[in-house]
Amino acid sequence: MPATEHAADLTLAAARAAADKKAAHLTAIDVSERLGLTDVFLLASGSNDRHVHAIVDAVDEAMQRAGAKRRTREGFADAHWVLMDYGDVVVHVLQNEDREFYSLERLWKDCPVIELPEDLTAPDRRVDDEEGGEKGAVS
Repeated sequence: MPATEHAADLTLAAARAAADKKAAHLTAIDVSERLGLTDVFLLASGSNDRHVHAIVDAVDEAMQRAGAKRRTREGFADAHWVLMDYGDVVVHVLQNEDREFYSLERLWKDCPVIELPEDLTAPDRRVDDEEGGEKGAVS
């Protein structure tokens, strides 16, 4: 059984909040067939500790407004990989290097990807490069 409509709505709310904070590489994976604990993994990348914290805070606020209660949050202090469990949706916010290293998309490659709106995933969406102050492409 694919992810519920409720899970899809929550995923979209979380993805929009993450995108508003310039999260990169937004990917939603329907894990409902393989994992009985949740329906969707939403993956997002941040460039550094502060960026990850900003994304996490924005997602938390959006999910609360959407009526989802956070069950747990792990990894916030280190801000390399923050996991937030909202029941139907688990949000993973990772720094770019950690995202590449753990390669969650590869681990869950047998699960279908949930299409997110193009304005959230377009490769020409720009983010601020915290270190150089320049704009860099999100791909």
